[in-house]
Amino acid sequence: MKKSVPRTRKYRLEMNEKILNSGFRDFNKFFALDNKAYIDGALNAKTKELMGLSSSMVLRCNDCIFYHIDRAISEGATKEELYETFNVALVVGGSIVIPHLRYAFEVMGEILNEHEK
Repeated sequence: MKKSVPRTRKYRLEMNEKILNSGFRDFNKFFALDNKAYIDGALNAKTKELMGLSSSMVLRCNDCIFYHIDRAISEGATKEELYETFNVALVVGGSIVIPHLRYAFEVMGEILNEHEK
């Protein structure tokens, strides 16, 4: 992975802060809408993060993959749940997802190791 887990999180937080403090209110509106989509409702937050992860893999967005793996694990997702989510993405997206599956495995391993410490 190009960036370590703490560095990737730090970059995301710093850049989001710059974006949200830019004064352009439409950014804030979209970020609030995005955040609200992943909180507990009829579906719990973990399930929603896994759905976001699968979608992100099919859309081939590594930053999104990192974020949703990080959040899913924070919400209690197990390695087996992540594997099944990766598999759904692979089935839906086909072989083009394989490079992102590799990335997801790497990120998952680092974040799970971090949580074990």
